[in-house]
Amino acid sequence: MSEADNNREGSLDAPTRHAIDWQSAEYYDAGALDTELERVFDICHGCRRCFNLCNAFPTLFDAVDGSESMELDTVPKTVYWDVVDHCYLCDMCYMSKCPYVPPHEWNVDFPHLMLRAKAAKFKENGASKRDRLLSSTDTVGRLAGIPVVVKAVNATNRSVAGRKLLERTIGVHRDAPVPAYHSKSARKRLRRLTNANGADAKATANTTGKVVLFTTCYGNRNLPSLAEDLVSVFEHNGIAVALAAKEACCGMPKLELGDLESVKKAKDKNIPELVDWVNRGWDIVAPIPSCSLMFKQELPLIFADDADVIKVRDAMFDPFEYLMLRHKAGLLNTTFETILGKVAYQVPCHLRVQNIGLKTRDVLQLIPNTAIDVIERCSGHDGTYAVKKEFHAVSKKIARPVINKVKKGDAEHFVSDCPMAAEQIAQGLDNHDAGHPMALLRKAYGI
Repeated sequence: MSEADNNREGSLDAPTRHAIDWQSAEYYDAGALDTELERVFDICHGCRRCFNLCNAFPTLFDAVDGSESMELDTVPKTVYWDVVDHCYLCDMCYMSKCPYVPPHEWNVDFPHLMLRAKAAKFKENGASKRDRLLSSTDTVGRLAGIPVVVKAVNATNRSVAGRKLLERTIGVHRDAPVPAYHSKSARKRLRRLTNANGADAKATANTTGKVVLFTTCYGNRNLPSLAEDLVSVFEHNGIAVALAAKEACCGMPKLELGDLESVKKAKDKNIPELVDWVNRGWDIVAPIPSCSLMFKQELPLIFADDADVIKVRDAMFDPFEYLMLRHKAGLLNTTFETILGKVAYQVPCHLRVQNIGLKTRDVLQLIPNTAIDVIERCSGHDGTYAVKKEFHAVSKKIARPVINKVKKGDAEHFVSDCPMAAEQIAQGLDNHDAGHPMALLRKAYGI
């Protein structure tokens, strides 16, 4: 076998990730970026294992196949940016498909190359009014949550005329799921938790038994019941829950835009508050997978020399990951009052790439007479991708296999850890509402 053939076999070593050198001049250099895009796209064209993950790869492969030489050298450079726009940084190609990720000598990190391209584009051209608005979750949530405003916002988002207006003025597709807003946010509802002390917490080898809840923008303003369900379940299991004095967006929406300076601003707001809790012996949970991934992976790669970022990374948990660690130590309450029957469960991409296993499934399977039908396919929602007019149809195509599987499974419940993914999928179902597994667990406990 030739050296080239050996290379194409990929690496058997565990994948590694390089720190993101986002503050260097070369990171944004147009010539260097173009050279790297061409190198990686040529490798992807020769491999094509990721053809079915998202629309970035079909966009590239179709352009190559339709070019004069049927190779990358005759593909217009404008197509490169179409590929970048279709990448929503789900990370699935890196974590589950690509055989050429580092430490392989070809050193392919497709998602972080797309991030580099997005960052260069943002630095050069900024972003559209729509994209700035959609990625400003704190600002939008704060304004939309004003009591005299929230009813008008929700009514507009529910009306045909209002959705047509949004599509025409800012490019939000009229059929895309958009969340409701609540004036009584999760942080308002759970204000009592700011005084929690966790004095009676029982620690295990991996957990302290006391967690500070990072409610997330979505969990705070759009789905406050998620935070209430989590607190109820955790306290039912003897886990102390506290609420940080202040909290800002994790930065994921700005990351997807390539606005790394805004990611830094979000980091500078959140990390000092969270690391103070860690230093006092508390763990952290975030109920939205994209947010926990931001703290577990992206921030530590963007700010690799920041010791506080690393501390927060090591203390950050997905809620069901935390519950399973408690169960392994014999501290999870396994007395349930209600069976769930069959549950169709879509695993969000940003949870799958955390490499923690199917902890949500594992916890729900502890409930007697409950069967979990696991669906490990993308919902196509992916941040703001599905709500944008130009990408909505593609997002629904990506979601179709999940929708079909849920329909065929005939389950009593459909849930996803990502509420946005759940809403996207539920739109294509006949008799299912979008649900969250934490709400199901609370129901099973009867609390």
